[in-house]
Amino acid sequence: MSEAPVGARQGPGSSLDSGLGRGPGMDSCAGPVAGSSGEGLGRRSQCAGLSNAKASGSSNAKASGSSNGKASGERLGKDSGHGRHWPLYSLLAFGYAFLYLPVLLLIIYSFNESRLVTVWAGFSTKWYGELLRNQQLLDAAWLSVRIAAVNASIALVLGTLAANALVRHGRFRGRMGFELLLTAPLVMPDVIIGLSLLLLFVALQQSLGWPPGRGFTTISIAHITFSMAYVAVIVRARLARMDRSLEEAAMDLGARPLKVYLSITLPLIAPALLAGWLLAFTLSLDDLVIASFVSGPGSTTLPMLVYASVRMGVSPQINALATIIVALVSLAVVIAGLTMRRPRGERP
Repeated sequence: MSEAPVGARQGPGSSLDSGLGRGPGMDSCAGPVAGSSGEGLGRRSQCAGLSNAKASGSSNAKASGSSNGKASGERLGKDSGHGRHWPLYSLLAFGYAFLYLPVLLLIIYSFNESRLVTVWAGFSTKWYGELLRNQQLLDAAWLSVRIAAVNASIALVLGTLAANALVRHGRFRGRMGFELLLTAPLVMPDVIIGLSLLLLFVALQQSLGWPPGRGFTTISIAHITFSMAYVAVIVRARLARMDRSLEEAAMDLGARPLKVYLSITLPLIAPALLAGWLLAFTLSLDDLVIASFVSGPGSTTLPMLVYASVRMGVSPQINALATIIVALVSLAVVIAGLTMRRPRGERP
């Protein structure tokens, strides 16, 4: 029986066979093996090699297709994930621009040559020199800084004591009323606080003769009244989540409560104390409404002076003053951040 030519057979593996080098002169492995034993052994070896090559090619093709498909799916998932988040990124960028772009423009226009704060006429630092020669503005700034420093220090002490009473002493008689009085300034409008304190100072002056006038003392008392509430909230939160095992261990070793508080508790809550002091300082320096009620002649704070000058027209000196304040606040924030930063892995 004569065999059909190899080129005439086009089976399922014909393309793979041609790719593996099978030509017209090679016998087929599909039919029975005929001929001598040596020739049959050679054909069997060729057939085994071809079958192994087909299996290897098929498995490699499947593995390659699976890995390529998986990688493509992962890239598609990542691309679609970034696409889903673009509204959030856009909103975040808009929020930062809305908050900080006006501050940046104010700093830029503080170096403006023109007296008009909205018209750029060239770079100049003359308004900083004019600011240093404006004694009224410097006096108002110095008064505000002194009031803010006194307010922050006293509010820190009173707020820390109030937070200790609420956290360390559990339930005591009058606790509900004490908490209500402590948190009332947080939610009460500034107009109500200012008006009530004004009436209080007038009544005290008429009955006791103190305070002799409305000025540094009355503004400081008014600012302490609402600032200590903010300090108490911050320190209370830190005390509530502080681990007291160190304090108990120190007392077991014979340390007195005051020594334990000064040597262990205060260092542990130092970041909260610093944050409370900075917040009280900022609130006092920025206050306008309450200070307008409790101040008198000759005790104009910086926000009051800036507000009065803005009503008559913004001066470039205000831009220069605001730039100096932004620089000082930024420096204070950096120093506070470096002070409060802890080594990685350290237990808070």
